[in-house]
Order: sequence, then structure tokens, then C-alpha cells
Amino acid sequence: MNLVLMGLPGAGKGTQAEKIVGKYGIPHISTGDMFRVAIKEGNELGLQAKSFMDKGDLVPDEVTIGIVRERLCKEDCNQGFLLDGFPRMVGQAEALENILASLSKKIDFVINIDVNQEILMERLTGRRICISCGSTYHLIFNPSAVEGVCDRCGGDLYQRTDDNAETVQNRLQVNQKQTKPLFDFYESKGYLRNVNGQQDICKVFDDLDQLLGSLHE
Repeated sequence: MNLVLMGLPGAGKGTQAEKIVGKYGIPHISTGDMFRVAIKEGNELGLQAKSFMDKGDLVPDEVTIGIVRERLCKEDCNQGFLLDGFPRMVGQAEALENILASLSKKIDFVINIDVNQEILMERLTGRRICISCGSTYHLIFNPSAVEGVCDRCGGDLYQRTDDNAETVQNRLQVNQKQTKPLFDFYESKGYLRNVNGQQDICKVFDDLDQLLGSLHE
């Protein structure tokens, strides 16, 4: 099965990716992992990517697409893959279509873990970190026994700037704006499947498992 996994920050994409890979045995391919492997291997594309990353610049599409092509040609992708973090734009999605066509493959599903913005805000702004030992808590899902105090060392808990409401809301809005054309593209292709990510983690995976099981029917 050839899958693309999508979802806004806080949707639980990473958790569900682990579960899919664990059950179906396909490689989980993230953009970051691909770059790290290409750089470690020292091939031409990896060195090009490193030159941009070292300067803090975005890696150009032609380099990213080349690295994706090389990764999807590897033997462990023969039975399928789970792409995460690529594509991010319609141009990359079109390039992926061409790569797969050249390998006589196609995408089976583009899965969007769908969670409304109010719940995402709750998930992303609730994190608290101990200033002394770095232990992580969540106001709703993993609260400390005493509010604002670390269970482990008694240190004060604080909220990172990245987790405050204004920053999180801006990040979600930027992501939504970037991904809408991609959703429209994949919906027009008939690949897009929305899965309710507002349920219990296990129920989300049950729905995913049922969807993926349909590929074998």
C-alpha cells in the first residue's frame, strides 16, 4: 500500500503513523529522515541538501524531489510506503505522481487526520514543561498533581513561547492555507480520505485499519 499521511499540527499524525507502520510493515518516510539519510550517504543530492540546510535555507524542490525519488526506489518500498511531510505543495504532488508512474506505482490513499481547530488549540496550548528537569505535562491529558508544580522534582512548570495561543493559532492558519490546494488536488484525484482524529487514539486507528483493510478486499 502506498500512502500519504496528512494532518495539521496536533492532529496525532505521528502516533497513527507508528501504528500503521507497526501493523503493516511499510517504511515510514518523513522528509527529515530522507534528508538525514541522503546526507549520511554523502550522495550528490544529499550534499546539495546539506549546503542549503547549513545556511538555514529551504531545500529547493528539485533537490527534495530527487531525494524522494531515490528513497522510493529502494527495496524496502517494494511493498509500499507511508509518506509524511511530503508533498507540501501541488507542484510537489504532481512530481510525486510522475515519480510513481515511472515506477509503475500509484498512491492508494491520501489520509487526512481531521481535527477541528478548537480541539487542536486545546491540545497544542496545554503543554507545560518543568523549568528544572524538563519533564513534560499537559493541562488536560497529563496534568501534574499540583497545578504548576513538577511531580518529579517540585520545579515550576512553564509554557514555551511556541505553545502560546497566538503562536499556535498563527501556525494552524498558515498550515491550513498551505494545505487546502493540496487537499483539493488529491480530492480531484479521488485519493483523499478524511479520518476523524477527535476520537480516542485507538478508535482513530481502528478507522484507519478498516480503511487500509479495504485495499486487500
